[in-house]
Amino acid sequence: MGFDENRDATRRTRLANERTFLAWWRTGLTSLAVGIGLGRVVPGVANVTKWPYEVVGAGFGILGLAFILIGHLRVRTVEQALRRGEFAHADDRLLLVLLLAGLGLGGAAVLLLVVEG
Repeated sequence: MGFDENRDATRRTRLANERTFLAWWRTGLTSLAVGIGLGRVVPGVANVTKWPYEVVGAGFGILGLAFILIGHLRVRTVEQALRRGEFAHADDRLLLVLLLAGLGLGGAAVLLLVVEG
C-alpha cells in the first residue's frame, strides 16, 4: 500500500485535535487549582479578609469548568468539520469572553496580592 498524503494529513489533524482537547483540560484543571488555592488555601494560611479571595477563587473555578466544557465542544466541532472536509474556525466572541475573563480574574488576583499582601 502506497503513501496516501491526504489520509495521513487527516490522521495528523485528528491527533492534533486530541492534543488540543487535552490542552483545554489542562488549562481547565489548572484554573480549578488556582481557584482552590485562592479561595481556600490563601485565606486559611494568611491573615486576610476571606470573601474577596473566595469570590475570585470561585471565578477561577467557573472559568476552569468553562475551559473543560469548551474543550469538549471544540473537539466535537473540529471532528465534524474534518468529516465534511472543512475547517472549523473558533468563535471570536467566545475567545474574547475567555480573554476578558482571564484578564479580569488575573487582575483581581494581582490586586488582592497588592492590597492584602
